Amino acid sequence: MQNTDKSDIAHQGWLLPRLPAWMRPYAVLMRMDRPVGVMLLLWPCIWSILLASGGALHLGAYGLKVLILFSFGAFLMRSAGCVVNDLWDRNLDGQVARTAQRPLASGALSVRQALVLLGCLLLLSLIILVQLPLMVILLGFLSVVFVALYPAMKRVTYWPQTFLGLTFNFGALMGWAAIEGRVSLAALALYVAGIFWTLAYDTIYAYQDREDDALVGIKSTALLFGENGVRMVNIFYCISLALFLFVGALCNASLWFYAITILAAVYFYQALKLWRPRDSALCLKLFKKNIILGFFLAVACALI
Repeated sequence: MQNTDKSDIAHQGWLLPRLPAWMRPYAVLMRMDRPVGVMLLLWPCIWSILLASGGALHLGAYGLKVLILFSFGAFLMRSAGCVVNDLWDRNLDGQVARTAQRPLASGALSVRQALVLLGCLLLLSLIILVQLPLMVILLGFLSVVFVALYPAMKRVTYWPQTFLGLTFNFGALMGWAAIEGRVSLAALALYVAGIFWTLAYDTIYAYQDREDDALVGIKSTALLFGENGVRMVNIFYCISLALFLFVGALCNASLWFYAITILAAVYFYQALKLWRPRDSALCLKLFKKNIILGFFLAVACALI
C-alpha cells in the first residue's frame, strides 16, 4: 500500500475542504489545489503581451482584454493538460507515492468522467481562442497537439522537460501575435528563453520522483543528469536569462528592464545555491520560487 504522506494533493489547503464532496476529485484532477502550474503557464503570456505592447502604460483597452483572455485561457488549458497527463499516466501514477492518490489512479473518477471534463475544458478554451486574431487561433490549435503528446514523451526520451518547454511557452508566441499580428524575432527569442526556463524548473521538480520514475520506466532529465543536476540547471537558467536580456535589446528596453531582470536573477540565484537534488522538500520549494521569478520578470516587461 502506498504511503499517502507524500501525496501531492493539498488536502489541507484552503480550496478542497470548501468544495462539495462530489466536486473535489474534479478539482484535484484539474490541479485547482495547486495553482503553481497556472502561473508558470501564464507568465510567458504576460511577458510577451507587455513587451509587444511596449510596456504596461501602452497596453490600452485591447491589451488589457488580451491579458484577461489569456489569464482565463491559461487556467483552462493547464487544467486540460493535467487531465490529459493523468489519462496517459493513470496506470503508472498508482506506483508512485506522490501521485498514487490522484483521482484516476485511485479510482475516484472514471476515464469517462475525465473525458467529459476534458471536453468541457477544451470547449471553454475554444470560446476564448476564437475571440483572438487568426494567427493566435492557429497557434492555439497547434499547441493542443503538443499538450496531447507531452505525456508520451516521458516514455520515449530522457528529455520530456524540453517538450514541456515547447508546450508550456506557446503563450510567448500567442501573446505577441495577439498584439502585433505576427511572430517577430523577439517573440521567438522569448519563446526559446521560456523553453530553457521550463527545462530548469521542471528538472528541479523531476528530482522529487527520480527513484520512483526509474522503477516504473518514466524518463526525465533528472534521471539523465543524475549528480550533475545542479550544474545543468544552472546552465539552463543562464541561457534563459541571456535570451531574456537579448529580447530586451531587440525591444530597445529601458534601463529599468535590465536592472529588474538582473536583480531577479540575483535573487533567484541565492535560492538556487541552496538546492540539494536529494532533498525532495527543497526541490518543491525551489520549484515554487519560479513564480516569484516570473513575477519580477513581468515587472521588468511592464517597465520596458
